Amino acid sequence: MKHLLKLALLCLPAFVCFGVLAAETAARQLNLTLLQTISDGGGDARFDYAAVDPKAHRLYVARGYGVMAVDLRSGQVTHQVVSGKHVHTVLPLPDGQVLSTNGDSDTATLFDGTSGKVRAQIGTGQKPDGAVFDPASGLVFVMDGKDGTVTLIDPVHADSPGRITVGGKLEAAVADGLGRVFVNVETGNEIAVIDTAQRKVLTRYPLVGCDGPTGLALDQDKGLLVAACSNRLAVSIRANDGKQLSNVPIDRHPDAVIFDASRKVFLIPCGRDGTLPIVAESGEGQLTVVTKLETAVGAHTGALDSETGRLYLPTADYHLRLSGFEPADGSFRILVFGWKP
Repeated sequence: MKHLLKLALLCLPAFVCFGVLAAETAARQLNLTLLQTISDGGGDARFDYAAVDPKAHRLYVARGYGVMAVDLRSGQVTHQVVSGKHVHTVLPLPDGQVLSTNGDSDTATLFDGTSGKVRAQIGTGQKPDGAVFDPASGLVFVMDGKDGTVTLIDPVHADSPGRITVGGKLEAAVADGLGRVFVNVETGNEIAVIDTAQRKVLTRYPLVGCDGPTGLALDQDKGLLVAACSNRLAVSIRANDGKQLSNVPIDRHPDAVIFDASRKVFLIPCGRDGTLPIVAESGEGQLTVVTKLETAVGAHTGALDSETGRLYLPTADYHLRLSGFEPADGSFRILVFGWKP
């Protein structure tokens, strides 16, 4: 035992050095650079989540007035593909349809992603926010932020087959494709796990040390969830049993976690500080911040083009008003980043 202990102590510095060297190597290989800035010509600068449809080569951004789109091949900007009332999420679907959530009218809009032709306006719970498509059931799960329910939407029949009560203020959600949806419960500091076939909450994963989870992403191959917390932490959780594996420091106002499956990193835009921590994972689910990119104050969401690796971060200039920090009209823009070769 003593010899084993001595051997372990002798090997420990080597493992530490190896970990440091691995992180430094990853940092050198995982640098993003600003390629361009896209503007939509002014007006209402409010925005929320963004999404890329890799099949249609289109970027969608949820705006205060509706949905904005960018053709990623030609660069053409469509200021308003479809109207909306304080849109929070835009979700491209496999069949070419797109769903957007309207926070001020408690509805979801189902429309054609190219033409913008509206197929249906579907009622939701109060303040619909995030949404995720579940391949196992073929349903969209809409997080009703205010009343703690999840509205189910059938994109084939363009209707809602029901709701699931979760409780608390619901934020981002991800689907594992195997019949489970994971939902951040901001007020409960937990992840609710929904069985999409039974349409009920199976269990809840407490997030120890995490205050106010917002963004959420899943590395499906490794079964690893990463949640961004309002108290400047990112935590990793094993998806199959909820075991919390590690946490790392990030910055203020993270609202999304974006997983780059090609590079096996989590990108966490932090809007209050204008930074993008790039977080790598180990085989055991340990997280490491390998580098931090300066972006812009206000850039708190984003979308990744899985085909090109380009990252799109919406932002605007913010001013302090009586109602709080608000984006200045005419200042909206999208920062486009690409990986350095």
